[in-house]
Amino acid sequence: MDLQTKALHAGYEKDTQGTMAVPIYQTTAYEFRDSQHAADLFALKELGNIYTRLNNPTTDVFEKRFAELEGGEAAIATSSGMSAIFFAIVNAAEVGDNIVCAKQLYGGSLTQTAHTLKRFGIEARFFDVHEPSQIEALVDEKTKVIFFESLTNPSIDVADIEAITKIANSHGILTVVDNTVATPVLCRPFEFGADITVHSASKYTTGQGLAIGGIMVERKGLVEKLRDNPRYTHFNEPDASYHGLVYVDVGLPPYSLRARLSLLRDLGAVSSPFNSWLFIQGMEHLALRMREHSKNALELAQFLESHPKVKKVNYPGLKSNSNYDNAQKYFDGGQCSGLLSFEVSSLDEATKIVDATELYSLVVNIGDSKSIITHPASTTHQQLSQDELNACGVPAGLIRISCGLESSADLIADIKQALEA
Repeated sequence: MDLQTKALHAGYEKDTQGTMAVPIYQTTAYEFRDSQHAADLFALKELGNIYTRLNNPTTDVFEKRFAELEGGEAAIATSSGMSAIFFAIVNAAEVGDNIVCAKQLYGGSLTQTAHTLKRFGIEARFFDVHEPSQIEALVDEKTKVIFFESLTNPSIDVADIEAITKIANSHGILTVVDNTVATPVLCRPFEFGADITVHSASKYTTGQGLAIGGIMVERKGLVEKLRDNPRYTHFNEPDASYHGLVYVDVGLPPYSLRARLSLLRDLGAVSSPFNSWLFIQGMEHLALRMREHSKNALELAQFLESHPKVKKVNYPGLKSNSNYDNAQKYFDGGQCSGLLSFEVSSLDEATKIVDATELYSLVVNIGDSKSIITHPASTTHQQLSQDELNACGVPAGLIRISCGLESSADLIADIKQALEA
């Protein structure tokens, strides 16, 4: 099926009422037929609903549908994008291990990997996304994950996914790709060798800033990379916390299964049924929205590139951009999503422009149907030092814009008056 068809139908078989819309199963628990049925569910002899911290029929549709769009085998919905990233990493790594991350990451991802995970005994090592060869010097026998974004936020760089995954695969290391900004509509990292993708569903998936949530997707056939891999012994040995289960031998997607039975069970960062339902609604028109977001962003980027007050425009749809070739290779039809950034002379100049806009909302979010403007150095990346800001591509004069679905002429006119105010 075509991607747009999957977005409308995948993962849902109409219930006994024949409802066209996926129902919201707003329940905490489920009644078992009898004691044997309950025991069989917990022993995985039979698959079904146990408790909404583990699974829920509405969330199940969201997970299956998103996995179909991404071209994956299974997915785990979480309470936020940050929890999806956390699950993807700690499902592989433990105290004493390390992960290799791109320097160009969303500010929250940088602090989670560099600081929060450090307190869990997991070290983060960083490479420049433009220099995948740097990964080789950072990898050792304790490296469990290579983590990067397909389209970085807010530096707007396009990773060379194939080059990074080739290095990872040569060492038997899992790659985790944050595909939030591109979405599965524009970029499908599994087609270029990636193992796991993560998303903040709070962004383009919902499309209207309605709900917080995340999702982690596992590629098809990942079990063979995990099987007998000395880096991931916990997938190959009995899990004492789940009656000796060996994840690679169950016959179910192992990365997602362990995340569900261990991480969702014990940490509880689960998507609510109502939020899962909202994400399902957003997915139905995601492809249509991404086309319009990309169109508006390109037209705005072209205007900004011609304005004398703008030092630099970061948008890979521009032929002058250093990421243009990668965008043509990895993004469907060269569409580059609705996120762009541009640089002006100073912090004062940047905040003056942000405050002078009228149509744009000053908000720390992206992917809304309404256009958003942000000054990252003083908000989303404020916790970083000046050196860290420069390393991840966030100078003081950088302004980030998430282009919404308004008229591009209106969006350009508002930025023009703000630049010239």
